Amino acid sequence: MADRLIEFYGTECVHCRNMDNSIERLEKELNVKVTRLEVWHNEENSRLMQKIDTDCGGVPFLYNEKTKKSLCGEQSFETLKKWALGK
Repeated sequence: MADRLIEFYGTECVHCRNMDNSIERLEKELNVKVTRLEVWHNEENSRLMQKIDTDCGGVPFLYNEKTKKSLCGEQSFETLKKWALGK
């Protein structure tokens, strides 16, 4: 696995959609790519999330492969930025 920033989301998830602008802003400001994996309709992505997620149990769930840190639920841009930078 590469050192990816991953957002696990559900297609119909309102909280996930609410984060779309912050994710796009994060990608532009930090020049990073967030890999978005849909888990409600994709069994393979769902299994990957279940392997990684030890305490969230829902979406959006964000995981930083480099730092092994995760975020659970809808987050502010500042929190996303700190997570992406490993702070």
